Amino acid sequence: MRLRNKPGAKQEILANPDVVIANPEEYRGKWSAIFGNSNPIHIEVGTGKGKFVTEMGQAHPSINYIGIEKYDSVIITAMERVKESGVQNVKLLNEDVSNLAEYFADEEISRVYINFTDPWPKNRHEKRRLTYKDFVSLYEKVLIEQGEIHFKTDNQGLFEYSLHSFSKYGLILNNVSLDLHNSDYEGNIMTEYEQKFSGKGMRIYRLEAQFRPKG
Repeated sequence: MRLRNKPGAKQEILANPDVVIANPEEYRGKWSAIFGNSNPIHIEVGTGKGKFVTEMGQAHPSINYIGIEKYDSVIITAMERVKESGVQNVKLLNEDVSNLAEYFADEEISRVYINFTDPWPKNRHEKRRLTYKDFVSLYEKVLIEQGEIHFKTDNQGLFEYSLHSFSKYGLILNNVSLDLHNSDYEGNIMTEYEQKFSGKGMRIYRLEAQFRPKG
């Protein structure tokens, strides 16, 4: 899908450094200073237009959230949403997920959310999938011991691939749902895509994957 360029997006992002944090590598290991507390930090990789991360921040004020999105034309909508909501425990990074270890120290993050990521269905694009083993290794590096990945998608093929990828890596799979909206799971906060797809009657797949104790 081709993203529509938004004129002036970069300038507007730079004008809001209290929401979209510039030069995040400078805060590696120091994110508690940005939030002004030592609460757990959860990140969403590929945060899109920010509905999920903003509403999670509103629902869980004792947790700090960071949404990561590399596209200017998308994150500007997330930035506006965060500003309008008034939440103080949500920040954004206009960066590439591939560089995660440059922005966060080892074991600095408590949970990773992956929501409705591009499925990259062609085999030659496997390494671009955010549940590919190299990304999983990256998450493991920044997550606390026994940290978790929470994953949602409407794409059955990507879900099956992710189940295999997580299992092969050795993660413990919990709360696996093949039809989230017809399950007994409570506290679900939807993304923009989730609203769209579920509104069309499409199944939403969800799982929680936990890393095993180290050592």
